[in-house]
Amino acid sequence: MIYVYRVTAGQEKVVLDMLSKKVKKEGLKIWSIAYFEDLKGYLLVEGEDEVSVRQAGLRIPHIKGVLKKPMELKEIDGMIEAAKPAVFSISKGDIVELVSGPFKGEKARVIKIDANKDEVTVELTEVAVPIPVTIKANTIKVFQKAEETKQG
Repeated sequence: MIYVYRVTAGQEKVVLDMLSKKVKKEGLKIWSIAYFEDLKGYLLVEGEDEVSVRQAGLRIPHIKGVLKKPMELKEIDGMIEAAKPAVFSISKGDIVELVSGPFKGEKARVIKIDANKDEVTVELTEVAVPIPVTIKANTIKVFQKAEETKQG
C-alpha cells in the first residue's frame, strides 16, 4: 500500500535520506520512498502496512504525520498533476486577468513565458501605453485563450 507522510516543506530530501537509512538499518518493511519536487510537504511511501510506515517515521525530525488512509495510484497522479506549475496551462498570446498584486483585476496579454522560474511577462491591455510586467504564473488566471482570440 502507498502511504503519505506530511513533512515540513523544504525538508523532503532530508527526511527521505534519514528515512531510507532507518529502513535499511532496522530492516523495516518499506519498499519504496518517493519525493516529487512539485509536491511540497509530502513524501510517498510504499510499505507492507500502516504499522510499518508509522514505525519507520517515528523519531524522525520534520515528519508531521501520516495521512489517515492509504492512497491509490490514480489519486497520486491527481495530486502530482495539481501541483504542477501554473505556467504549463498558459500560452503566449493568451488574455489573462491578474488576480493579485498592484494590477489586480486588470486584463493583460501574455508576451513571454519563463517555465523555469514559473513566471510570465504580460502586457497590460487596458492602459494608454502598454506596460510589460513580469509576474508569477500563479497570480493570473486565463481569461481568453490565444486560439479563441484568432477565431473570434
